[in-house]
Amino acid sequence: MSKMRVRRHDNVIPKEIRDVISLRYKRITKAINREFWNSESETSNSLLVGSYGRNTAINTSDIDILSVLPQAEFDRHNILRGNAQSRLLQSVRNAIKATYPNSDIRADGQIVKVNFSDGIKFEVLPAFKSWNGSYTYPDSNMGGNWLSTNPKAEQSAIREKNNSSNGLLVATCRHMRYIRDNYFKSYTLSGIVIDSFVYYAIGGWHYTKQGEENTSSMSYEEVLLNYYNDKSFNLQWGGLKAPGSYDDVSVAKSYECLGKVLRLMAENNG
Repeated sequence: MSKMRVRRHDNVIPKEIRDVISLRYKRITKAINREFWNSESETSNSLLVGSYGRNTAINTSDIDILSVLPQAEFDRHNILRGNAQSRLLQSVRNAIKATYPNSDIRADGQIVKVNFSDGIKFEVLPAFKSWNGSYTYPDSNMGGNWLSTNPKAEQSAIREKNNSSNGLLVATCRHMRYIRDNYFKSYTLSGIVIDSFVYYAIGGWHYTKQGEENTSSMSYEEVLLNYYNDKSFNLQWGGLKAPGSYDDVSVAKSYECLGKVLRLMAENNG
């Protein structure tokens, strides 16, 4: 398409940072496996999710880990009175703390946050496998309850549409993160909102191949902004679904920043 200003942002995470992330990912996985599975494995029962799992991360992105726990842990906590979800998160926190005693590690809502002094942040989501391929995870908010997610379905949907767009989907998601972090850092715009929005807004747009011409009267960036404006009401009030899993995606806190990013992209393409 013409005047495509979205950059690919390939290799945006330096190798030395990727190596540190890989080492810590394995150590966190091993710590949880040791506590809950009596295993020293650095890879079992662990799945990269979030931006890293969807391949839309940049160097400022948090690293999200889904850590699968034994079903017996769910059964044990599910019969407890009070906020059993909070207790489960604390157990996972304590397991990680044994490996990283000097790091800032805290349970927060649905995850365990691991903040390292060099600025790299991990978010660990303890979860249990469900029969349909999804995962059940604890939510300690509002007294505690269990929620479900299907990150593998989301990753598959993103991968398929990225292939059909010749890489434009992932490039757009990374580019929007770059703009968010460099121009609107004080605002909230979550990664799943970016990825879900672009997934639906992209339509049939793609990186052109040699000899292919653009027949649209609008730029790609203008098309994204128009989609945002046309779907404004639905976006603000829960009309966005995660690709593949079709889980509800809350846009309310991200809505303002999403518009700012899209407007800047459209203006720069004018």
